[in-house]
Amino acid sequence: MGTLLGVLHVRVVCESTLTPTVLEIIRAQAGVTNVTLHSAVVLEPPGDIVTGDIAREATSELLGKLRAAGTEENGSVILADLDTALGKHVEVALLASPRVEDDALIWEQLEAETGEESSQSVTYLAFLTIALLIAAVGLLTDSPILIVGAMVLGPEFAPLAGLAVAIKRRNRQRAVRSLRAVAVGFALGILVTAAVVAILRAAGEVPTAYSRGNEPLTSFVSHPNVYSVIVALLAGVAGTLSLAAAKSTALVGVFISVTTVPAAAGTAAAAVNGHYSDAWGATVQLIVNLLCIVAAAFVTLSVSERLTHSQPKRD
Repeated sequence: MGTLLGVLHVRVVCESTLTPTVLEIIRAQAGVTNVTLHSAVVLEPPGDIVTGDIAREATSELLGKLRAAGTEENGSVILADLDTALGKHVEVALLASPRVEDDALIWEQLEAETGEESSQSVTYLAFLTIALLIAAVGLLTDSPILIVGAMVLGPEFAPLAGLAVAIKRRNRQRAVRSLRAVAVGFALGILVTAAVVAILRAAGEVPTAYSRGNEPLTSFVSHPNVYSVIVALLAGVAGTLSLAAAKSTALVGVFISVTTVPAAAGTAAAAVNGHYSDAWGATVQLIVNLLCIVAAAFVTLSVSERLTHSQPKRD
């Protein structure tokens, strides 16, 4: 018996009148095990707790049934990832589930994750602005190392993914919120970056090489081409697959920021220094790549959904 992954823990808090229905739904769902009932343990609001461990790929189906039963109006449903699951019953539950867990899409989880990180929080705005400032310094000094450092901080993929999820789910409110987070975040970051670069220019701290347009290592930022589109599309696919499989890593974030944060910083730095052609090129780079990332994310979600539904049961 080995270590098994792809298992979630579901916890339903509901009114006692709804408990029999919840129990029936959970126990009848393929891929569920370790079902427990804790009666009258919730004090506020009063109710029961029903828990179970479920194969990742069976989760969306279960959540749909629970929602139809009224758990959102008369209780709550909580999901938690389990890093490791051991035991015969867990293995049996996984074998009974319909598809491979790595390809399973849990729309509720995707909406929750991208929705939470798509808000215009101070932290989000601060990270994006700081990322642009670091990228601007990297452009001024023609330093690829600083460009990479800026990529690490860029938090923009969450609202971009949130926009793709919202479009796919036809949720206009979430789409508007994600789009606003992207627009406001980059607008603020570009304005602050332009102000800081203007101060550096007034103080005579802008390197002569940048003023003369001599930036061989970072000039790609203001010169979009077919490779920029390819990278953006690949970034959208990689980021979406990582998010959908709950395997998001900092490395994926760096990859995604490679064409957005530097381009936004390039728009500000070039405009302040009178390099209007480069500023326009960086702006085009930013817009094209944002659109490509969202489009790639949408297509990836659509393909993943289709593949998930077409996969047979485990052997």
